[in-house]
Amino acid sequence: MKLFLCNSSRPPPAAYLPAPTTVTSLVLNNISSVKTKLIGATLSIGLLLGSPPSFAVDFDSSINQLKPYGNPPIEDCLLDEPEEIEEVGPQAVTNESLVEEAWEIVNDSFLDAVRRRWTPEMWQQKKEDIMGSNIQTRSKAHEIIRRMLASLGDPYTRFLSPDEFSKMARYDMSGIGINLREIPNGDGAIKLKVLGLLLDGPAYAAGVRQGDEILAVNGDDVRGKSAFEVSSLLQGPNGTSVTIQVKHGNCGPIQALEVQRQLVARTPVFYRLEQVENGSISVGYMRLKEFNALAIKDLVTAMKRLQDMGATYFVLDLRDNLGGLVQAGIEISKLFLNQGATVIYTAGRESQFQNTVKADMAPLVTAPVVVLVNNKTASASEIVASALHDNCRAVLVGERTYGKGLIQSVFELHDGSGIVVTVGKYVTPNHMDINGNGIEPDFHNLPAWNDISKRLSNCSRLQG
Repeated sequence: MKLFLCNSSRPPPAAYLPAPTTVTSLVLNNISSVKTKLIGATLSIGLLLGSPPSFAVDFDSSINQLKPYGNPPIEDCLLDEPEEIEEVGPQAVTNESLVEEAWEIVNDSFLDAVRRRWTPEMWQQKKEDIMGSNIQTRSKAHEIIRRMLASLGDPYTRFLSPDEFSKMARYDMSGIGINLREIPNGDGAIKLKVLGLLLDGPAYAAGVRQGDEILAVNGDDVRGKSAFEVSSLLQGPNGTSVTIQVKHGNCGPIQALEVQRQLVARTPVFYRLEQVENGSISVGYMRLKEFNALAIKDLVTAMKRLQDMGATYFVLDLRDNLGGLVQAGIEISKLFLNQGATVIYTAGRESQFQNTVKADMAPLVTAPVVVLVNNKTASASEIVASALHDNCRAVLVGERTYGKGLIQSVFELHDGSGIVVTVGKYVTPNHMDINGNGIEPDFHNLPAWNDISKRLSNCSRLQG
């Protein structure tokens, strides 16, 4: 399975951000002892880039017949070659084919944003050197993949053992073990196809296969919707079922599959309302620990409840938040931005990573925002911090952020192991390259609340 992720690693103890007054310390001090949990320890395996340890990564039942929403166009079947989906079980793959699979993923997707020395010719020679001999054991195959990836000189591109890869389920946005990709048609329309599948996940057990097109969720036609929208529709309470209509291949049968949800993520959001300035100002405090599959939904709930409770300012605490899902960072940024505002610019070898991402709806809240950051605020957290800062929606308070502007994808190999590969990079709305630089905060200590409003107003006036 392929999942889009942001950076993570083993952090030192959380830094304490002092508050200038005893009143605001209620908002800031209570979380000083929080320690960020590793992303299942999978994203920092074996990577020590100095002392202290550095960040390692950012990073996509019964079967019943259902009447189709009309027959597929004849042109689709004539013009598109039928997709041949090879189903290889974990026990069937050879050691040599496993190594070659990892080599091909890098060959197709890797972006050399660190050393800038990768070439197709060099990588082809690497394949010829490796595949010239017989690989006797699976552990030997895994070790070859580790060395092969290490030769790229990218600290974020690395191997995951089957046990380590299994822990990545907390980043499954769908809750049923699939990754959706938007595939353009010749006529400009978009198909939603399964281009990532957990082999032991609930969708696979129900009959979903690589390359299937998703047509409906619980009877609602989803054609024309984005992958993120449909992933959100697929989510639900753990153990409940969702019915999806899929078309196998380009011209294959259409089936309705009942899939039991299996969401393993825990809420990363903590929130409360604080009264400051002798009760004259209500501050909605929100702590976001990581960008997992529940981050967007739970943060929306927190924002709505705090707004209903009368919050006139918001504090978004991203200290010690090492990242997670890139898409979650992007969608959370949109919750605060005006429609049409730039969230981030992305670049990569594949066209899907060459984008200008903009907010596509009105903001959920318009009150002034303070974003708390430190030197362990990284990746998806830096996407949010820079998007809100550069669009005059938030002031940044704390320490310079870590500085990881790279995007990784996590790919499952056919024996249940996986590889994390750098596939893209991003720059801020103000065209700043975060990677290796970080983001400098506006203040090291929390300013007066009225000063926050004035600074954001001046920023908006200068941009206008």
